[in-house]
Amino acid sequence: MPGSAAGARPPGRRIGLLGGSFNPAHEGHRHISLLALKRLGLQEVWWLVSPQNPLKPRAGMAAFDERLASAKAAAGDRRLRVSDIERRLGSCYSVDTVVRLKQRFPRHRLVWIVGADNLPTLAEWRRWPALFRALPVAVIDRWPYSRYASVVKPAKRFARQRMAERRATGLARSKPPAWMVIHGPLHPASATALRAASGAAG
Repeated sequence: MPGSAAGARPPGRRIGLLGGSFNPAHEGHRHISLLALKRLGLQEVWWLVSPQNPLKPRAGMAAFDERLASAKAAAGDRRLRVSDIERRLGSCYSVDTVVRLKQRFPRHRLVWIVGADNLPTLAEWRRWPALFRALPVAVIDRWPYSRYASVVKPAKRFARQRMAERRATGLARSKPPAWMVIHGPLHPASATALRAASGAAG
């Protein structure tokens, strides 16, 4: 996990970074994390719970500690490590978090993991080109959003840097910008649906 304990680990570990609101965390987050571990040859995936996603309304957003607790409950695997690092850094933008993590863990090979459902809004992220240039990016398939993988602005901007999926285990060692789409078994869970079900039950 990001912090003093992680800093004491052997250098050169392959770490996936999965940022999000986790409002709440669910089996879908776990599913794509385990898929990334397997396909990308990662040793850990860090879940970076965001204090507040700038692109999402505060209305309906659970308290940070509640979302952090839901992530810890959902992870269920020692390789999935839940972190409050963004709150401690005072960061709510992915690119700022990545810059700080690279400074803090210069020997780790970091890979940004993002669900394909984020593709339509990826160009709205703060300094998104800098994010692609900072570390390799793995887009995890999520129907029907993967169909945007070739047409969204970031995909066009970095079309020449897209890697073939068969080279997935080499992504963490690739010099950015480098990205690819990872396909695998799909999982239907979504935080939106869980919140709707919770509201209906309430």
